[in-house]
Amino acid sequence: MQPVRNTQTFNRADRLVEGWYWALRSDELRRGEVKPVKLAGRELVIFRGEDGVPVCLDAYCPHMGAHLAEGKVDGNGLRCFFHHWKFSAGGECVDVPCRDKPVNAAVTAWPVGEKYGLLWVWTGASARRPLPFIPELESSDVDASLGNNFVKACHPSVVMINAIDAQHFNSVHALPVHLVMEPRVINESAIQFSNTTKMPTGSVLTRFFGRFYAGALTYSMCYWYGATGSVTLGPDFLHFHIIFALRPTADGKTEGQTILVTKKRTGVLGWFFNRAVLALTKIVGNYFAKGDTKVFETIKFDLQTPLREDLAIIRFIQHVERQPAISPGAWTSSRLPIVQDDAELSRALVEVL
Repeated sequence: MQPVRNTQTFNRADRLVEGWYWALRSDELRRGEVKPVKLAGRELVIFRGEDGVPVCLDAYCPHMGAHLAEGKVDGNGLRCFFHHWKFSAGGECVDVPCRDKPVNAAVTAWPVGEKYGLLWVWTGASARRPLPFIPELESSDVDASLGNNFVKACHPSVVMINAIDAQHFNSVHALPVHLVMEPRVINESAIQFSNTTKMPTGSVLTRFFGRFYAGALTYSMCYWYGATGSVTLGPDFLHFHIIFALRPTADGKTEGQTILVTKKRTGVLGWFFNRAVLALTKIVGNYFAKGDTKVFETIKFDLQTPLREDLAIIRFIQHVERQPAISPGAWTSSRLPIVQDDAELSRALVEVL
């Protein structure tokens, strides 16, 4: 069971999947503002220039090490407070007031994406991959609102597996159906687990709710970069979508932000309908989150005795292990080799079946 327990990236405080991580709420950064951000062990600044485009740079000026968050946005660049050196959106020094020409100096610039009311920063050396999306809504315009911000006293990997832990839906949430979560690879960065079982017909209540599903009970979870997951659930006529964007903290915990998403509907009635759907989505998300809070305050995750029912969790662990990984704070210098080949992973699955 070495590939499951002795992992290189999953549940490791000294490793990070290379990918997009949320940094700030969009409404926390107005035009002309600069904010300090510490993300996955790295000190950064994020600012908006006159064009409204968010920019992320390493935090310290290459002249004497002043923190650039003390500086001032100038056009679409940023001036250091200390000696007023100006850096472009690409991180290059473009002006030094005491000289006729800028010096050959630069700070590292990191790609920024803006989606769902959040600013996301790309970590790592690889070419950028897509920002997280909900597979069902990939080709649709969406409305989104931000839900709860939360902290859990464990690693983001452990928080992520909760959504595909089929056993706990029955033991903690008293769900009257036993979920079977089947994986589907979306792309090299994303994997989706979807339930394949129908609502049972053993009681009047389950028969009633079963009428709202033509096939299996709708419940799926799509993971991006090991730390962002989107849940889709609800009857066939109305699906609810909740994104959980997570990031590790310096003390080994998880800070998360929930995002409520629905397909965008046009017109005044569409706007009001979307507001109602997003409000219902928040209620649904709070119901499932409430029962698990205590577990995440005390858990010391160690999958010592895996069962067949844990197969989805094991496959998620394997997915994380296959992702390009870096060391927090050193996003370009600590790429890890992938040492677990398919044969090793297959043997791990055989042991639990």
